[in-house]
Amino acid sequence: MPPIGSRSSSRTGGSRWTSLSLASRLRMGKKSDKAMVKDKNQSSVSQEQQDENSSKTPEPHMCSGHFQADFIELCRRNNVTFVTPIVLRGKPQPLPSQVPEGKPEKGKDKGKAPPQPEPEPEPELTEDGEPIETPPKTYVTKEKFDYFKPTIDVEMDNPDKTDTVCEVYIRGWKIDDTMMHIFRQCWPSMDKLHTINLWHAGLTGSTVSILASFLPVCATLKNLILDGNTVKEENFGELIGEECLVQNVSLRYCSITDKGADSIGTALGSAKKSNTKLLSLNLNGNQITDVGAGHISRGLRMNRNLLCLSMSSNKIGDKGVVKLAEALSRFSLKHEEVVERRRQISEKGSPDRNKSPPLSRRAHSNDRPGSVRSNTQTEKDKSKRDKPSAKKKDAKGKDAKEDDKKGTKGKDDKAGTKKGLQSTASMAADAGKNAGKTKDRKKKMTPQEQEPTEASEVINPLLEVADYMDGELWVAGNRVLINLNLSRNQVDEEGVRALLKAVQYQTTLTQLESKHSGTGLMRINLQRNPISSDSEALKKLHDLMLTKDPFYKPSPTPDAEAA
Repeated sequence: MPPIGSRSSSRTGGSRWTSLSLASRLRMGKKSDKAMVKDKNQSSVSQEQQDENSSKTPEPHMCSGHFQADFIELCRRNNVTFVTPIVLRGKPQPLPSQVPEGKPEKGKDKGKAPPQPEPEPEPELTEDGEPIETPPKTYVTKEKFDYFKPTIDVEMDNPDKTDTVCEVYIRGWKIDDTMMHIFRQCWPSMDKLHTINLWHAGLTGSTVSILASFLPVCATLKNLILDGNTVKEENFGELIGEECLVQNVSLRYCSITDKGADSIGTALGSAKKSNTKLLSLNLNGNQITDVGAGHISRGLRMNRNLLCLSMSSNKIGDKGVVKLAEALSRFSLKHEEVVERRRQISEKGSPDRNKSPPLSRRAHSNDRPGSVRSNTQTEKDKSKRDKPSAKKKDAKGKDAKEDDKKGTKGKDDKAGTKKGLQSTASMAADAGKNAGKTKDRKKKMTPQEQEPTEASEVINPLLEVADYMDGELWVAGNRVLINLNLSRNQVDEEGVRALLKAVQYQTTLTQLESKHSGTGLMRINLQRNPISSDSEALKKLHDLMLTKDPFYKPSPTPDAEAA
């Protein structure tokens, strides 16, 4: 049996151990709780930082003009899954007969024998003993699926430099809003881009609006081709707005109806604004009727810049052609056009009419009544009344100063004459030298430099001379348009007569006026219309247009042949 004291000591030691273990556990628990709190705080801070980073908008990409690099970067930022490859547009390879051969230099190849032709290799044979056909050299074949993959074809001024893209061709794949926004950032930064061709690109009203929004920013863009894009909204008029710089627009086979023709006619010209950059407009293969032709003619009334208009393969009949002929010959002004004409004439006659007078004129004007005069003016009048002697003193002082000036002038007259003689002699010598220089310059200058370049101002049709007949104002029509294509329509005898009268009016007007705005129509295409070839009006129109055609060569007379 162990002693009692030893038992008590063991009990006390066990209780101490248990108390120490409990205390250590409590301390460890507190440390672990603190560590957990720290970890939670760190995780919450990191989550907040991530949320802040995600909420921050990334910096916009500044396009450098390198189309391929900018396009790939913008596609990555917009999360585009498939990045369309940009490839150099394929060109047909020249035939061996078309390749120019270098001319041999004289004296070097005299003693040398002509090179012998290389022997043709033996043709390979198939298992049946037939020769295998060699692949063609005039074109390159591709796999079927590679051919139909969407690509962006480009042409460059210098293929070695990626910033010289001048033409962009997209054919047969749909351009959505995201892709058009990417082009909106890329294309304005390309300094040499002059042609955009989007053929069957599935354009919609929104994509057309996006395209129209950045066309005025593309400073070098001249040609816009959107053939084969059927747009339900038919908002093609936005592409040829007043600020647009494009010169040639092609909208062939876009299913444009009279609704689209209305927007195009409004964009071409109205009483208050008109397009001043467009030179050629192609509307072939659409569904424009007589009503749509009337809308186009409304734009031609106020437009004085378009040179070529093609509306082949439409549904235009005699009524539409009559409207076009009126716009080309002469027409009566509508009420809104008369109002705009009066406003422009008043502004041209007195440009400062609507301007308010300056403050100095308002304050010192004698026309204002006394009750409306300002306080400053009344105070100045009082000061003038109260100080009459000041004027006399000032007058005396001025007289004294004038006498002093006269005395000094008399002294300096002699010296002045000598200086004047010397200065005139030096001026004459300088004039002789400059005259010799100018003669040499005139000899060196080209005829283009000698003629002063004067910018031709476009005269507003509303400001032309008008005739008052039957209570209406009549002005001369459009004589700037030189090419009109109406082939494959429904034009008959009535329409041809209207065109004949319009051309006759234009020719007489150009002969009477020395300064006229345009030469009038020079070419009219009326092929494949239901009118008979034996029509007298058609024959007269054909004979009249022959003399106006710039490529017309009259048949030689027998006297000229004998000479």
